[in-house]
Amino acid sequence: MNKVAPFLWFDDNAEEAAEFYLSVFPHARRLDELRSKGVGPWPVGKIATITIELEGQEMVFLNGGPAHQLSPAFSFFVRCDSQEEIDSYWGKLIEGGKPMACGWLTDRYGLCWQIVPRHIGELVNHPKAMQAMMGMIKMDLTALEAAARKS
Repeated sequence: MNKVAPFLWFDDNAEEAAEFYLSVFPHARRLDELRSKGVGPWPVGKIATITIELEGQEMVFLNGGPAHQLSPAFSFFVRCDSQEEIDSYWGKLIEGGKPMACGWLTDRYGLCWQIVPRHIGELVNHPKAMQAMMGMIKMDLTALEAAARKS
């Protein structure tokens, strides 16, 4: 169990979101759930929280109601080793969601993700690669590496 874990507020679809993320990441598992016993705002038997692990990162999802919304102020940073991996995560997470600039997307549940090459920091340290990235939606590893070589 991680000492620090994100605790994410969903309206009423925390379990559905958790199951979706478990299907996206190959190293993922469901760890725990808390079902209501009739105390609090949830009906008896409704999941209040569900805890999952994605690629070694534990996270807790809450069915918290409509009081708060997820935003791009918080995102998960997914480091990919190849264009194929970028394409795979992007393709799965964007379904029903919205693309944003520079490898960011908002998925169907409102959670934001950055799908990037593992060495993105090294690449964008080169001005031409940074400029290339600023014009991208989904990351293009070949174009970023070519731009870095030109810097």
